[in-house]
Amino acid sequence: MRQNFLKTTFLAVAFTFTIAACEKAPSGDNAQIGEKQQAAQISGQTFIVDTAASRIRFTGHGIGKNHPGTFKLTNGTVAIQDDAITGGSFTIDIKSMQLEQQEGPIQSQLRPHLMSGDFFDAEKFGTAKFEITGVTPYSPGSSDTSVVEGANFNVSGNFTLKGTTKNITFPARIDLDANTLKARGNFDIDRRQWQMNYGNDKTLGDKFISETVNIELDLRAVKQ
Repeated sequence: MRQNFLKTTFLAVAFTFTIAACEKAPSGDNAQIGEKQQAAQISGQTFIVDTAASRIRFTGHGIGKNHPGTFKLTNGTVAIQDDAITGGSFTIDIKSMQLEQQEGPIQSQLRPHLMSGDFFDAEKFGTAKFEITGVTPYSPGSSDTSVVEGANFNVSGNFTLKGTTKNITFPARIDLDANTLKARGNFDIDRRQWQMNYGNDKTLGDKFISETVNIELDLRAVKQ
């Protein structure tokens, strides 16, 4: 009887820790956010973004809950000269947002709310855009190590969302050969910088929504 009780207790504790781990908010590199900068002067060979193989994944979170989703890209280009990125941009289709959780309330209530003026205001601002302003070598330091394994560049760009443009800088891993470019980043931004303030009040208790949103960028581009 005691063995059964201990086994049941252990399973209950393990289940609790598993749920807690699942609901732990993801953590990326802390993106630097500043004012809009001059776009990079594009030169060299054009690589076309493969929109079918690229994606933007985001995770918003609150007290004990995460809500991950993805956006599709509509188009994009990256310019390469002497094995270095000289510029480029890509456009995000806000209305393409898909939430990974399939529960009824998530799809019927949360998604429409995210599309509303409280968040993305998709009817008014149907797209977002990222335009490269600079790419510089990244070297991890003792107090500055990227969560992206093999990160080798800092990418800076003007990110326009809801009619607001801010410049963001984050580490990324960029792999380039003669015909293909692959870029991956994982970073956190403060949604309030783009006029998304809804729910960011800790007095709301378990209805509080963090200002921090995690972004995972996975970009593929091929030589034109």
